[in-house]
Amino acid sequence: QVQLVESGGGLVQAGGSLRLSCAASGTIFSINTMNWYRQAPGKQRELVSTITSGGSTNYADSVKGRFTISRDNSKNTVYLQMNSLKPEDTAVYYCNTKIRRLGIGALNDYWGQGTQVTVSS
Repeated sequence: QVQLVESGGGLVQAGGSLRLSCAASGTIFSINTMNWYRQAPGKQRELVSTITSGGSTNYADSVKGRFTISRDNSKNTVYLQMNSLKPEDTAVYYCNTKIRRLGIGALNDYWGQGTQVTVSS
C-alpha cells in the first residue's frame, strides 16, 4: 500500500506565502518525477510544477519566479514554497507521482487527496 499525504494549505492574504508538503509512504522502491497540480472551481486541473529525482525543475508560466519546488528523497517528500500569492492561485493543490513498489516491477500513478489554498484579496 502506498499513499501520498499533503499538508500546508490554508487561507492567506494576497502577497503572503504558504508551503505545501506531500509525503509518500508505504512499501516504496523508487519514486519518479514528482508533480504539483491545482484545480480551481470550474476549471480544468493544471500542472503547476515538476521536479525529477535528480532535482531538475519546471514551472508553469503563471507561477515562475513565485513558486519553488523541492524534494527530500530521504523522506520521500516534495514541497512547494509559494510566495507572492495572488487570488488567482486559489485552488485545490494535488501532488502526483509514479512509484515503483518493493517487489513489484511496474510503475503506478498516485495522487494525494488535495489541499485547499485560498488567497484573499
